This record gives sequence, C-alpha cells and structure tokens, in this order.
Amino acid sequence: MAEHPIEGMMGVTMEKIRQMVDSNTIIGDPITVEGTIIIPVSRVTFGFVSGGSDVGQKSTKDMFGGGTGAGVSVSPIAFLVVSNGNVRTIQLMDHMSPLDNAINALPDLVDRLTALLKKEKKDGAKDESAEAQAETAPKTEQ
Repeated sequence: MAEHPIEGMMGVTMEKIRQMVDSNTIIGDPITVEGTIIIPVSRVTFGFVSGGSDVGQKSTKDMFGGGTGAGVSVSPIAFLVVSNGNVRTIQLMDHMSPLDNAINALPDLVDRLTALLKKEKKDGAKDESAEAQAETAPKTEQ
C-alpha cells in the first residue's frame, strides 16, 4: 500500500525536530576560560502538530489537504563549572523544582563520593602496609 501524504509530512517534521534537538542542544559545548571549564545546560521543549483531510471524489484526481507545524524552545537554566577538580552548578532560575534541586546537588555528591573513595583507598593502603610490616617483622618466642 502506498504511503499516505500525511505520513510523509509527519516524517519530514520529525526529522527537522531531530536535527534541532539533540544532546548538544541540552548540554552545550564546553567553554574553557583560564583553566575553568564552563558547560551550559538548557531546557528544551518542543511540540509538533500535523493534520490532513481527504477530500471526497468530486473530481477525477485524488485530493488531499494537510499541514504540519512545529515549535522548539531552548532556555538556558544552569552552568556546570569545573575548576581545580571541583564541580559546581550555577542555577539561572529562581524557581526550582525538586528535580532541579536533585540535579543541583549532584556535583556536590560526586565530590563527596570521590573524597570518600580516596580516603578508603588511602586507609586500605595503610592497613595493607601495616599487615606487611607485621608479616616481615621477626617473631620472638615467649
């Protein structure tokens, strides 16, 4: 069965939206300034509509009328700032949802987990060196 004209219009519309909205639109290209990396974060909303009508057989030609439309909104909401091994978020919005708060807390959580893992690795290395010293120390009989 041949493709209906509305399917072709919807396909073109969806392809154009895909071209406009990709991961680089949401998480922007990093900008480096004096050793500090700044990554823009945006909120992207989009929508599209399509519709059509088959007109009755009033003439000898098959008739079709249709249209599609799309809209995209890109709003900057934050910047991720990486400096001296630390990551922080700078919010651009006054009103934050619980999801925004969770995203804002992620860099601090990553920093804390990294510090904890480094501490555990350091403590583990100390424990291993103490065990190695105990094993190599001469044993005295009592």
